[in-house]
Amino acid sequence: MTFSPKKFLAERILRRGSRLKRRSELERAVGVRIKHEEFFIEALTHRSALTFPTNAARTSNERLEYLGDAVLNLLVAQILFDQFPDLDEGQMTRLRSLLVNQHALAECATRVDLSSFIIMSSSAQQAIERGYEAIISDAFEAVIAAIYLDGGIKAAMKFVRNKVMPKDIQIDGELFNSLDRNFKSALLELAQSRGLGAPRYNLLKEEGPDHDRTFTVEVLIGEEALGSGSGKTKKAAEQSAAERAYEKLSASKP
Repeated sequence: MTFSPKKFLAERILRRGSRLKRRSELERAVGVRIKHEEFFIEALTHRSALTFPTNAARTSNERLEYLGDAVLNLLVAQILFDQFPDLDEGQMTRLRSLLVNQHALAECATRVDLSSFIIMSSSAQQAIERGYEAIISDAFEAVIAAIYLDGGIKAAMKFVRNKVMPKDIQIDGELFNSLDRNFKSALLELAQSRGLGAPRYNLLKEEGPDHDRTFTVEVLIGEEALGSGSGKTKKAAEQSAAERAYEKLSASKP
């Protein structure tokens, strides 16, 4: 494991001489007061660190990442529901996807320098340096779970408002047009970064009268169908399919 003063958060905060210093650094980074540091130790322990004998008794952050994902989606949904009463269900879903996808969360994690606190192997560190975003985005969600368990829903909401939500979101047609582009572009970039080639979109069916058509499209990478979606236009259906494919591909290990 590569040595760095910040990398060994768990050991450092549990040593009497450095505990308050390390704890205060993490508190400043995430903007919360920590009461039960064991939640944060677990949230910042990547599974690659468990291969070392000294870490064998630890638990990785995967369970907390699962909880944090659910908490984050709930809180962002509530913020959008309260802040934008004119948005319909589909618009809120698309906007939430923009705010909490892997790339967006990796950017949030980078802004608080979260990678410098993650306990991980040198190979995992190198993966982050090569641009692999899953490690830091997963850790960010795990930290949200730690904040929720440590300080409750109000503390988690404050963190999400301060660290995830943009200060000002301009809701207009251009925003939703950009969302249409984002998932198709994001899927293309992700697929090419893994050497998988460009996604292909196939029209599966058209339904309904001419004035109210519904299109269903699937997206394939290679010979594998990774997602399908429907919409009132082919473009909207492709966007929906790309979103599902992006989420599936992001969750898989490269």
